[in-house]
Amino acid sequence: MIVRAMSSSTQPIKTVAIIGSGLMGSGIAQVAAASGHKVTVVDQSQEIVDKASASIQKSLGRVVKKKFPDDSKAQQTYIADVMSHLSLQTDAVDAVKSADLVIEAIVENLDVKKSLFSSLDKAAPPHTIFASNTSSIPIKDIASSTTRLDRFGGLHFFNPVPVMKLVEVIRIPETSDETYSALEAFGKAVGKTTVQCKDTPGFIVNRLLVPYMMEAVRLVERGEATPRDVDIAMKLGAGYPMGPFELSDYVGLDTMKFIIDGWMEREPNNPLFSKSELLNKLVAEGKLGVKSGEGFYPYNKK
Repeated sequence: MIVRAMSSSTQPIKTVAIIGSGLMGSGIAQVAAASGHKVTVVDQSQEIVDKASASIQKSLGRVVKKKFPDDSKAQQTYIADVMSHLSLQTDAVDAVKSADLVIEAIVENLDVKKSLFSSLDKAAPPHTIFASNTSSIPIKDIASSTTRLDRFGGLHFFNPVPVMKLVEVIRIPETSDETYSALEAFGKAVGKTTVQCKDTPGFIVNRLLVPYMMEAVRLVERGEATPRDVDIAMKLGAGYPMGPFELSDYVGLDTMKFIIDGWMEREPNNPLFSKSELLNKLVAEGKLGVKSGEGFYPYNKK
């Protein structure tokens, strides 16, 4: 593979193309636009991007109620200003032609991500930095589809992006210092605290969090406690805001299964990554957590 050389000086990130307008993509777009970046959000159809635009405006409505609680004019002005930095379209190749940074926030499927980045690599200017928001797929595996390994990294935001204060900045061995510095600066510019991590499974948060949640499931599988008692114990005994089963239902049991299955495939002898029959059973039954109305706990779907 031929890797193009990066210029000695990295351009400041002013324009951002975000591929994927789901919860994560829309959230990243909102905080980037609110910090003055010119943002283009891309998805597969006009209907999808229109829904994303409405979702962002609704989210901004919640922000301004706290930011300007008694000033409706200031609320309207703020929303209009943020939205003026946003454009939404369906052509990813066109969107990256003038981007300083491209952030991918699409489905967690390696082949789909590689195909996307391969096509974008041919269209983006040489200085453009690529980043994935993946939470579980190795950045190096995604970056291998491009000729800009030195300008490739990870920006792992957390849901809901406008509220959560952390972004993990991931570097592969080939990521240049200039690229990492630019990604870290972008994370700080959008109001987040940044932490650095190498390209290891789950990075920092999920690498610790997912095995913890899986061990809670195994504890219940062994009949040693109930989900409710485990959650109460971890909240009152360890000071956690949510117990592991409440958190699992919030994250999505299918997402947990996807992550742990992928990690076990890579490290089959690591006991932290062993599968759970209880988790597999719930996912097979469509009990995915809050989003499906039932997981470890039942929920009232409105």
